[in-house]
Formats: sequence, C-alpha cells, structure tokens
Amino acid sequence: MAVQRKRKSKMSRKAKVRKLNGENKVENEEEQVTNELTDMPTVSKKRWTNKQRVLIFTSRGITYKGRHLVKDLRNLMPHTKTDVKMDRKSDLLMVNEIAEIKNCNKCVFLVGKKKRDVYMWVSNVPHGPSALFHMEYLNMMDELKFTGNCLTSSRPILSFDENFDTTPHMQLLKELFIQVFGTPNYHPKSQPFVDHVFNFSQRDGKIWFRNYQIVEENGDLVEIGPRFTMTLARILSGSFGGPVLYINPDYKSPNLIRHLQGKKGSTKYVDKQAAITRRRMEKTDKTFATDETDLLFTTSAETKT
Repeated sequence: MAVQRKRKSKMSRKAKVRKLNGENKVENEEEQVTNELTDMPTVSKKRWTNKQRVLIFTSRGITYKGRHLVKDLRNLMPHTKTDVKMDRKSDLLMVNEIAEIKNCNKCVFLVGKKKRDVYMWVSNVPHGPSALFHMEYLNMMDELKFTGNCLTSSRPILSFDENFDTTPHMQLLKELFIQVFGTPNYHPKSQPFVDHVFNFSQRDGKIWFRNYQIVEENGDLVEIGPRFTMTLARILSGSFGGPVLYINPDYKSPNLIRHLQGKKGSTKYVDKQAAITRRRMEKTDKTFATDETDLLFTTSAETKT
C-alpha cells in the first residue's frame, strides 16, 4: 500500500509539472502576441487633430427612404452620431442645442413633409453657415444591389466636379461637404484604409451624389450606393437661422410643381370646349344658289345617281 501511494504521489507531481509547463507556454505565447501587437503601428490619440463629429438624425414624419438613408450614411461615416426623432413643430434652433449635448460640431438633419418630400439641412454648428436641400431620387444600398463593396469604417476620397469652383456659393458648399462627409484622419472608429470614393457632381441645377469602390490599383471604380440628388434651396449665414446668403432662383418647391401640374391637367376640358365653340362660330349657315349651266354636261346616269 505504501508503494502504491508513493507512485500516485509521483504521478501527481509529474502531472503538476506538466500543467505548470503548459501554463508557462500559454503565457509565453500570449506575451509574444502582445509584443507583436505593440510593435505594430497603432493609431495615436495625439495624431487625431481634425476632430469633426457629425450628428445625423431626422424629424418625425420622415419617409422610409429617409430612414434608410440615415442608416446608410452612418455605415459609411464612422465619425457620426445619432439621436431620437425631433418633433416637426419644434424650433430648428433646438438642433444646435442637441448637437452641443452630443458634442458634435456638424449636423445633417433630415426633415419630412407631407409623407412624400424629404429635405436635408447641412450645418456647421453653432455659428454656421447652413444649407437647405431638397432630396430627390433616393436609392438605397439594399434596393440597388450593386456588385461593389467597401470596408466598414474606411476613409473615403472626396471627388468634386469642376463646377464647384466656379461660383462663391458652390465653393462654400464644397468646403461644407468636405468637413461633413470626410472622415478625419486617425479617427478612433475609422480604419486606416482608403477603398471608396464619394463623388459630387453638378448637373441640371442639381448636385448628384455617388459612392464608388476602388477595385484595382489602376483606378477602376464600381458603384456601391446609395445614390441621391440634392437641389439647393438657400444658404443661411447662421446655423439653422440668420441672414440669407444665397437663394437659388431656379428652385421650385414640390408643392408648386404639383400645383402647376394639376392646373395644367384641369385646363384640358376648358380648352376642348373653347375649340368646339370656335368651330361653331366659324361655321356659316348661308347657302349659295345653284347655276343652271352646271347641269349641261351631266349625263343621264349621273342624274339618276
């Protein structure tokens, strides 16, 4: 019995030694992994100097496309924050207070009207300027189903049309878009990769937004989505208020466009009745007397018929 106990004790000692050796190996491997991670270049908080934070949220009564647009923009812009929907009857100046509470210095606020129209405010909080756009042709990433794809939280390249450098108000919008849509370098939530392009182009009085993936090193692009157009309504010197800096003379509100279309359709009946009366007035009731000489050369067959 004593011999068996000694053997068991020896076996237990060997098992303890093996267990300790195994734990030491695991600890050594963890130390090697941590050393490798510390040797890799990490993002330093001191290098994050451009501290732009964007607040993106909507008002009540927004359409489903507006909600999906906010979701897509938040996926593409890692330096954004969000908040609950704001009441439409509230003053727009309250947005500045909400942005201050969220520690944001830029704001993208979507407003829905009549359950069909979507407006977008882009503002520099709290001193301005701010711009109001009418959103049209909203197409989200889920419904487009493009083949392109990009890394989540990666930094984009901002591409602008040459028309953004022609007029002062377009130069102002260009700088505002750079500060809002551009992900700051070394942002803690961003990835150190550049694999997609935000394109802003001006055509037919509208600003067209497109998102492309950089596929190859030679610069081949594949569209990802979302896509939408923005029609500038006005630019204010302050944030959601203040003197008006620019008003787009070619802008027509969607209510006015629908009113003109309905008015154009209502005039069809009036125009038709006016044409009928005009034809009646032009038609005369006078008859001319027949000449007997016209029947000299008519044959008997023609007279019978």
